[in-house]
Amino acid sequence: MRISKLTTHMAGLGLATSILFSACTAQKNVNAFVTTADQSMVFKPLSIPLDNGSSADANTIVLNPAVKFQEMDGFGAAITGSTCYNLLKMKPEDRTALLKETFDPVDGLGYSYIRISMGCSDFSMDEYTHCDSVGIENFAIHELDKRDLFPILKEILAINPKVKIMSSPWTPPIWMKVNNLKDLKPFPSWVDGQLNPAYYQDYATYFVKFIQAMEKEGFMIESTTIQNEPLNRGNSASLFMTWQEQRDFIKTALGPAFKAAGIKTKIVAYDHNYNYDYPDKEECADQVGYPEHIYADADAAQYIDGAAFHAYGGDKSEMLRIHTVRPDKNLYFTEISIGEWGDGYSFANDLMWNMREVGIGTINNFCKAVMVWNLMLDENHAPYRPHGCNMCLGAIDISSKDYKTMVKNSHYYAMGHLSKVIKPGAYRIETKGMQQDGVYYTAVLNPDGTYGLVLQNDTDAEVDIRVSADEQTFNCKVPSRSVSSFIW
Repeated sequence: MRISKLTTHMAGLGLATSILFSACTAQKNVNAFVTTADQSMVFKPLSIPLDNGSSADANTIVLNPAVKFQEMDGFGAAITGSTCYNLLKMKPEDRTALLKETFDPVDGLGYSYIRISMGCSDFSMDEYTHCDSVGIENFAIHELDKRDLFPILKEILAINPKVKIMSSPWTPPIWMKVNNLKDLKPFPSWVDGQLNPAYYQDYATYFVKFIQAMEKEGFMIESTTIQNEPLNRGNSASLFMTWQEQRDFIKTALGPAFKAAGIKTKIVAYDHNYNYDYPDKEECADQVGYPEHIYADADAAQYIDGAAFHAYGGDKSEMLRIHTVRPDKNLYFTEISIGEWGDGYSFANDLMWNMREVGIGTINNFCKAVMVWNLMLDENHAPYRPHGCNMCLGAIDISSKDYKTMVKNSHYYAMGHLSKVIKPGAYRIETKGMQQDGVYYTAVLNPDGTYGLVLQNDTDAEVDIRVSADEQTFNCKVPSRSVSSFIW
């Protein structure tokens, strides 16, 4: 059965998808899901029969499970304070249905990795940390997180208990900040400033207390970055932190504190743009290559799992360069937003750009997890903080008039195309064969022995492909300007 001959259209997931998926598995067919840039097909489920045999045709993609690359952790979106606020405005039954569609690993998209802020972000209901009164003994999870974040996390984990959580601080408590490392004058501002080295130990304790408090609530923190966008002084909550500072903080305070407390949470360095904000910011010239400089210090590197990147500047090839420098360290993609800047947002253009650059592109450059920013906002890009983004769109935009009407944007489906067929614990495997301009793909071997393949056709013509693995093959016609996911 060829894709072009199938007419079933589904704009979302539900019972019909579940039935189709089960039937296809029983028949040993390939389960496919297709989204076109023009939205004539939106995550449309399809069934493609397998046959035995091989092919040397130029359009054949050959999967080779004998050659494995990085292990995959998962895909998802940021669960910000704004996301939680909007979700909690929905009727409980509507919210549950949406979260099941998003996180259910069988009947839904199977989102498997989420990012939360440690304290406030630029999409929170206020500026805050978990220790706003001077003295680390005053640490306590903020009431806004108890009110908004905790209920949403509990509902997500009830649907998919294996969802991984990454945490990232936008700022330390402001009493820990100074104007610069020369004058060391107090800097009581949410925006900008640097971490006072005198508080390295207290800030390490802050991380430990946060992870322990979250675990007590049933939320295991899989990984944490040290600082969101450490080279961005201007966010609504922010901290300027050079690689030299991050290195010293990790090796003298955070790493030893985690070890002493038995914390298994992975420490992830950097968490900012591919180009290290240079040449846009001259002060960042010596920050180029940020994570590799930290890795060069063995005392710091021993505590670090890997590095995280954003795509607001530079190119994904920086991931490959960093991997080549330290192939023993992991790579994460933690943020990209869509919004009304430049020529404005379009589902078609953003689906194509994000799948090529952020989805397939980062995976093929050794990235093991991909998260977008952020899961839900309203039609006014809200709620957002002053100095934050007032033009951003969510992966989902919900109407503030009824908190029911939703628009699911390109990010929602881009992550879904990955998470639906690439399961946590999968290994990216070698692919050989078809090479055509505008056609991009990546493949994995899942823990249950199934194959997952995500393919993008960014050309204006339908493309015939043949896929071969383990002497089993299938044929299909891939629509122009589309993303297709396959699992078998």
